[in-house]
Amino acid sequence: MDDVLVLFLVAVVLLAGIIVLPQFMVRRTIPSVIKIFRQHNALGARNARTMEELGFTFQTLMDKMWKPRDYKPRALQLLINANIVQMTPEGKLYLSEENLTATKWGKRQI
Repeated sequence: MDDVLVLFLVAVVLLAGIIVLPQFMVRRTIPSVIKIFRQHNALGARNARTMEELGFTFQTLMDKMWKPRDYKPRALQLLINANIVQMTPEGKLYLSEENLTATKWGKRQI
């Protein structure tokens, strides 16, 4: 009985780590993504930049195998979904400071 309980607890901890850890890492990466937009002065539609100009690239399969996971593309997607990062008709991205101020990331200085 003890072995089953230990095995169950290990499975629960592993499952929680698989689900919770990536979400935590993405949320921790969001301030650095905002900082990248500010460093590149991509703060309006006139100064919008492409993903490549901003340095956002998706990892290849080999990169995923040998390098630490990059959470910036997922954090960027989260910011796009929250309408904090907006896209021009040409596909360029920019940070909307107005929408950012309404979030918890806009309330603190990054």
